Amino acid sequence: MPVAMTFNSLLADLRTYLERGTPSDVQVYNQLPSLVNLAERDLATKLKILGNKNVATSSFVAGTSVYLKPDRWRETTSFNFGIGTSPLQTRNPLYPRSYEYCRFYWPNSELQGQPEFYADYDYQHWLIAPTPDQAYPFEVNYWQLLPLLDASNQQNYWTDYAPQALLYGALMQCTPYLKNDERIPTWGQFYTDQLKSLGFLDEKGQVDSSDKRKET
Repeated sequence: MPVAMTFNSLLADLRTYLERGTPSDVQVYNQLPSLVNLAERDLATKLKILGNKNVATSSFVAGTSVYLKPDRWRETTSFNFGIGTSPLQTRNPLYPRSYEYCRFYWPNSELQGQPEFYADYDYQHWLIAPTPDQAYPFEVNYWQLLPLLDASNQQNYWTDYAPQALLYGALMQCTPYLKNDERIPTWGQFYTDQLKSLGFLDEKGQVDSSDKRKET
């Protein structure tokens, strides 16, 4: 069986491809981990696939309209809350709206009601309107930035399921840093091919959640 990629093996591969970054090449050696992390961030931005999707559950607090988003949140895909008690509890969608819409719809946040909408209050918080009148349980599905690789976090989704994309993405980050611009078209084509492949494979296994977010 092929050996799985790790953070350390990726760094070793980069040194082989680049012929730079050995311990004696101190500046590049120290920079490679940061360049790998930039590649991870680029993958998270360009690929919306199940590997970087997550679900968070919690409960509203009666009288509170602003809620903290999960750590490493990037984009909300669906938001629902429960009414009633298990096993007869029903799930109800919250519909995405702009901040301005929610403030106009429910201008007095001290008034309470059954939630209908959510908006980005800022990058770290959601705004719920109306302000919840009960401690409804809720569930949020969202795109996340995976925990970045480092010496103490050797593997993640990218190393396990998309090692080639991560390798070529890291090489794409390295070449401008090393001013080796003639290699950009080569690594760029390999990287683009991997992104297309991963996107195609993931689309075959997913149902578009965006349709479920529209109000009917």
